[in-house]
Amino acid sequence: MRIAIAGGGTGGHLFPALAVAEVLRSRGHELLIFISEKEIDALATKDRGEFRFEKLPGIGMPKIFSPAIFKFLKQFNAGLAPCRAIYREFKPDAVLGMGGFTSTAPILAGMLRKIPTFVHESNAIPGKANRLNAKMTKAVLLGFADCAKYFPKSRCEVTGTPIRRSLAGRVPREQALAAFGLKPDRKTLLVMGGSQGARGINKAVLDALPEFKKDPLQIIHLTGREGEAEAIAAYKQADFPAYAAAFYHKMEEAYSAADCAISRSGAASLAELSHFAIPSILIPYPHAAENHQALNAEIFARAGAAEVLVEAETTAEILSAKVRALVGDTMGLQRMSERLKTLAPAGAAERVADVIEKFHN
Repeated sequence: MRIAIAGGGTGGHLFPALAVAEVLRSRGHELLIFISEKEIDALATKDRGEFRFEKLPGIGMPKIFSPAIFKFLKQFNAGLAPCRAIYREFKPDAVLGMGGFTSTAPILAGMLRKIPTFVHESNAIPGKANRLNAKMTKAVLLGFADCAKYFPKSRCEVTGTPIRRSLAGRVPREQALAAFGLKPDRKTLLVMGGSQGARGINKAVLDALPEFKKDPLQIIHLTGREGEAEAIAAYKQADFPAYAAAFYHKMEEAYSAADCAISRSGAASLAELSHFAIPSILIPYPHAAENHQALNAEIFARAGAAEVLVEAETTAEILSAKVRALVGDTMGLQRMSERLKTLAPAGAAERVADVIEKFHN
């Protein structure tokens, strides 16, 4: 089969798209992947020569009665025309959209060619793009079963959220820690804000360093581009054992080194934390569309698999108390790890591939 996958604009769309593409390619299918023009897409795909990538404008849909709707329609049409031209040459047998308006034009172009189209929704509540995309698809594939109620007229299948093959296995802990210049005799806290970084999380963690120094703790802090220099300087000034960088491309090492995490609650991050069974303190991004990060985090909190804090209420004192309580409770960490394993369906990428193949056959 020839399969087009659309998934760009954020790591939450792009990384699951790459995960599904890896599985489909291993089964002998030919792939075309639509990405956005954003820097995160360029960084994540620069060494992926095994796939063909095509860029489309990544645009968010404004309110229907907003004057900005005319600009949106113009940009959308500008993405649809090249998409249809690419399909005339590539001739896809199926189209999969991973969410966001980067996937709407490819799905619509697929529907116009009368080929099977699919959408994957990773979050607990769908965004505007996938509510629209679902009307043009054969099936909606879900990261969380809770989300099915938002697609009452669609065929839904719960697949989980795909994770990249590079994350499939753990790295030995001491080897992983050595990659960051850290020691095995301390608990390791992983701090990450998703592909966009997280200014609020960065500030709270750096402000809490005096409290963190009271425990045998070390930190891997992935700040996003804007926070990198400040974090490196803060850890150096505090003489605190840490590795700080904007991004880290071998996340299997970061997850394998971590005993616990502070994280946003985007679906891709949660899928990866679940896969590695890392207990976490989740601080949902407060401006996420449809408040989906808070709803994602709520599912994990209900399962006893994570603690949740509201960013506006997260002071250095509150955060340090939560971290110190978590790190100091070995049995509690173990219980959370066990519960996390129930939230990560095994083989999500394979399940998505199975659905696409089933409809083609």
